Amino acid sequence: MLDRRMFLKTSAAGLFLPALIGRASAAERGAPLPIPDVMDLRGGSTDALDAITGKTRILQGFDTSTIGYSQSYLGPVIRANRGETARLTLGNRLDENISVHWHGLHIEGAQDGGPHSMIASDAKMDAVLDIDQPEATLWYHSHIHERTAAQVWFGLAGMMIIDDPDAADNGLPNNYGVDDIPLVVQDRNFESDGNMPYTPRGVNEMLGYRGSEILVNGAIQPEASVPAGLVRLRVLNGSNARIYYFHFEDGRNFHQIASDGGLLQAPVSMNKLSLAPGERVEIVVDFSDGKAAQLLSLQDENLEMEMTSSMMPAPQAVADDGAFEVMTFSVDMAKPASITPLPAVFAGAPDPDLGEPIRRRTFKLDMSAGPNHAMGINGIPFDMSVLNETANLGETEIWEIQVSGMAHPFHVHGTSFKVLTQNGQPVDYATTGMKDVVLATGKTEILVRFDRKADADIPYMYHCHILEHEDLGMMGQFTVT
Repeated sequence: MLDRRMFLKTSAAGLFLPALIGRASAAERGAPLPIPDVMDLRGGSTDALDAITGKTRILQGFDTSTIGYSQSYLGPVIRANRGETARLTLGNRLDENISVHWHGLHIEGAQDGGPHSMIASDAKMDAVLDIDQPEATLWYHSHIHERTAAQVWFGLAGMMIIDDPDAADNGLPNNYGVDDIPLVVQDRNFESDGNMPYTPRGVNEMLGYRGSEILVNGAIQPEASVPAGLVRLRVLNGSNARIYYFHFEDGRNFHQIASDGGLLQAPVSMNKLSLAPGERVEIVVDFSDGKAAQLLSLQDENLEMEMTSSMMPAPQAVADDGAFEVMTFSVDMAKPASITPLPAVFAGAPDPDLGEPIRRRTFKLDMSAGPNHAMGINGIPFDMSVLNETANLGETEIWEIQVSGMAHPFHVHGTSFKVLTQNGQPVDYATTGMKDVVLATGKTEILVRFDRKADADIPYMYHCHILEHEDLGMMGQFTVT
């Protein structure tokens, strides 16, 4: 078994991580994109999901120590149907507590998998997930207080897809792994022996841990073979702290069709988009011209001090503006392709009437809220024994998130919300859809309603999704009764 010392491995890395192999001669780029296996829980099927240790070949000639859900790194794509109860047995073969948080799923606190739902070493837990929300791309990950960042870093995360068998057919690409492709994007660091260190200290802890190598589905800057037509990409930012600013090297347009909570009301044409930790987006890209394409991202400059930018690990730039490669796409003319135009509007896209708000709450995210470099919300570091807020079932509220300095991706468990304003400017719902993570800058207002219960024994969480900030205390908990 993998012991705790492996996760807390110390080295002379300090602020700069000098033991890294760099942008690395041993890093294999351009390998075929791995397509995760599907764990299909639709139609009453059941399965088991176990946290295990493993060795994963990420770098040429090295087997990296990793952990994952039922595989050596990351987990399968779990598919479940709206209107059904998904059942699986969760196991833990590690030597420390883990959990499985169903990020974005509208379920009660007892099902949510937060820090109170610990699975001890060698223990099992039955998960009973009552699915009742629009089709969407979600994810799952461990959520143990003060251990979330390390456990996700080493691999305890995976994608989840909610399908709605009764939803209207919008003609979107849906051939999994061919023209409907999951992309879990992460940044990681590697040492000369192939290990993947997690050593947050100094600015790397305070501002969030970042890496110099970009992984997609566990492979470094892979190449995806796609058909010559419309391709749907389900993109999850599974990084601990890095914000991505995606665009294609050739400047091609694409259409966003969905965000965290499901489909947008209509496709939105764009040639770049940003994605903060924990956010998901679905885009459709047209490869009918047969040309290869390189997906890039600008560097993450979400740092509190300009001087720190040179102190943080960063991927190698391939363009004058500092953009780096995420992955490439090659076109296989033999693959079945869809060239059906996107619909002007998406039937069944969520646009719930949340009602009029009856109260306002304010959440100030604090980079310093106590001793030992603790962070907090409203001046209070997270405490498992302290209930911070209480909400009433079916009531609508405005939550105002206040930040200063760097931006913070703010996540609320158990529901989705509408973003109303950012820095005093209204936000167009058509461009955002329903969200469960919002990148908060200055002052952000969200409209939120809770339709699932959570009691004081297993409450819901709200927190920054920079995982180091969450572990340092930038989190609170609330009930819905």
